Order: sequence, then structure tokens, then C-alpha cells
Amino acid sequence: MTRRIAIVIFLILAALIAAFFVIGPERVWALFGPADLGPVAFETLERRAPPNDALACPPGVCQAQSDLTPPEYAVDAAKLRAAFGWVIAAEPRVTRVATDDAELTDRYVQRSALMGFPDTIVVRFFDRPGGRSTLALYSRSQLGHGDMGVNRARIERWLAKLAEQAPVAQ
Repeated sequence: MTRRIAIVIFLILAALIAAFFVIGPERVWALFGPADLGPVAFETLERRAPPNDALACPPGVCQAQSDLTPPEYAVDAAKLRAAFGWVIAAEPRVTRVATDDAELTDRYVQRSALMGFPDTIVVRFFDRPGGRSTLALYSRSQLGHGDMGVNRARIERWLAKLAEQAPVAQ
């Protein structure tokens, strides 16, 4: 009898997994809400209770605790934004979902490779004196309690790639 129950459970799980891939991860995860978690105001940002986000924010911008401090770049914010566009273009499974030219802010959704989990990333560019600039990045997961460091790793990777596209100020 237990072998029969195990077979039934296996068949049910196999059917659910097959249905997931036939229906598609985007439609399945949409049952939990939109993939795009919306805009943020970096100045008043409050970090989430679950540990499934990461923040890179320059000094004096965010009231929330930052995980990383982005560097200043030796280009103005418009050029930094263009360079960041090249970084995003090289990333897999990223879709730009919003842009605000007046605020120099863009919002993206990046999905994981296998299961298609969506993460929302907001980036805002800031001009600094002397033709310099910097940026703030906030990456957060739609689903799950933890993220196994994915959001922080993404921000670190994007900042490293950005440093290859735009010179970091000395």
C-alpha cells in the first residue's frame, strides 16, 4: 500500500512540474502578484523585513542601511546612465519596465534562469560636483523569504561591469 501511495505522490508531483513548464513560470508567479514591485523613493526607503533584498546607496541619500556604497564615476549622470544601459543589455532575462527621465530613474525585472523567479531592480543616477556622478541600486525579490544572496550578488556584478564601462573617479 505504501508503494502505491508513493507512486501516486510521484505522479502528482510530476504532473505539477510539467504543468508549471507548460503554463510558464511568468504566469504561475503572476498568481502571487505582479513581477514589477513598483518604484521606490531612495530618500525614504524602508528595507523589507524578509532578507530578500539588497541596497547600494551613496552616502547622504538613503535613510535605510545600505549593503554597499557605490563609487563616484568620472562622468556626468547622463553618461553613467548610458553606460549602465550597456551593462543591462549584456544581462540575461532582464526587461526594463519603467523609466523616468526627469528623475534619472529606471526600473527592471530580472528573472532567474530555471524557475523564472522575478526580482525588481530600481536604479537612480545622481550628478555630483565636478562632472562626476553616482547611483543608487535597490534589488528585491517578489517571492520567498530569503534570496541566498542573489540580490546582493547582482548589485556587485552590475557595479563591477559598470566600472568597465565608465571610469571610476579617483
